[in-house]
Amino acid sequence: MSGLIADSLVGDKRVAEGKRLILQALSEHQAQIVGIGPPDAALKLTYDATISEFGELRGGPLFFPYLGSGIGNGPLVELADGSVKYDFISGIGVHHWGHSNPEIVEAALDAAISDTIHQGNLQQNTDAVDLCRTLVNAASARGSAIKRCFLSTSGATANENALKLVFQKKSPASRLLAFEGCFAGRTLALSSVTDRPAYRMGIPTTVAVDYVPFFDPDRPEESTTQAVDRLKRHLSRYPSQHAGMVFEFVQGEGGFHPGGREFFIALMDVCRQNGVAIIADEVQTFGRTTELFAFQAFGLDQYIDVVTIGKLAQVCATLFTAEFTPQPGLLSQTFISTTVAIRAARVIVSGLVDGGYFGADGKIARLHNHFVMRLREMETRRPDFVGGPYGIGAMIVFTPLGGDPDKVKRFVHVLFDEGVIAFYCGLRSERVRFLLPVGAVTFEHIDEVCSIVERTLIKVVETL
Repeated sequence: MSGLIADSLVGDKRVAEGKRLILQALSEHQAQIVGIGPPDAALKLTYDATISEFGELRGGPLFFPYLGSGIGNGPLVELADGSVKYDFISGIGVHHWGHSNPEIVEAALDAAISDTIHQGNLQQNTDAVDLCRTLVNAASARGSAIKRCFLSTSGATANENALKLVFQKKSPASRLLAFEGCFAGRTLALSSVTDRPAYRMGIPTTVAVDYVPFFDPDRPEESTTQAVDRLKRHLSRYPSQHAGMVFEFVQGEGGFHPGGREFFIALMDVCRQNGVAIIADEVQTFGRTTELFAFQAFGLDQYIDVVTIGKLAQVCATLFTAEFTPQPGLLSQTFISTTVAIRAARVIVSGLVDGGYFGADGKIARLHNHFVMRLREMETRRPDFVGGPYGIGAMIVFTPLGGDPDKVKRFVHVLFDEGVIAFYCGLRSERVRFLLPVGAVTFEHIDEVCSIVERTLIKVVETL
């Protein structure tokens, strides 16, 4: 007998037949989910009590009364009260392939018969190697010097690892640079980077951060000059003290505002001249622009020292050039991720790379253009309801009802009740954002969601 026992298990006819039956059953049950629907009255009372109990258990109420039942169909998801909704926020960007995707379910079944639930620092399987290889090859495909990949369980951990790499390499420099309005995470260190004072109330400052104004598309040259001048002032005030600058190419929490290539190059050139490492925070933008990495979409490959990814990939990661290879002991985790997440990541990343999603005529661009067309039609009819700009790629955003934060929050909650899950963003919470499940959504889904959005706007205005 030769070969691996694991291979014979995977190839066992009983395993193949079991997977076939499970996927067949999934398909038959998914077929019942064809559109949005209200809660089941018989389930509603118990559901509301469970929502209330969960809020008590976790120390604060849920933003939405959302508890999934465990099944969905693409962009549609069933809740435990029997209602069905369009999930157009994708768990803030996690469910890029939609709900109950059969490819993901099959990957999870393969992972379920693997030997470990979690993979970690001392024991990783070959699928972790495959994923790292895929990510490094994709990141370096257009000339970046990315050679290394360290997997992790969350975007915050990926960003923390990025900061450790940069601080170790640039020691004794101890300061960071970032954009005004940025969001990097909610750990102790990342709370200091995130430019939202409300998110760090009572939290001690752990990292000194100096902020640079972000790109203004209405004043491209002026805003670029202003940002470069501010950057130079920080570098002059604290000579040789900045280890790195964190770049969000599209500000997520800040309002889905994209920057401009020349803007980024102007800043990165100054960073290069002053020995400041360039960190690309792509926890949210990864897989959502017209290229797999946003730094590729902006043509910035030659500048990137460290890049972080997360959310849609299921597994998060810190990728970096050989120059930033850490000393032993700097990066180590009990868990790098679950075997299920690693298998799912391979499906999603490979699907994005090979599935026609990127480029000027790729699926992401086509979905974006169709959604924006519908929003602009709505704006033409009711400019008091809808305003742009409308984001980038699969990151769709609009300003409703004049951008009044209270009205926006009310609209998001009413929209949930009407059958569409969205969220808000912006420095004043003045915008509504969607993170499209690009592996599952169609033009027809977008059309129906836009109709619900317009109907909900009318409803909110009538009740103000």
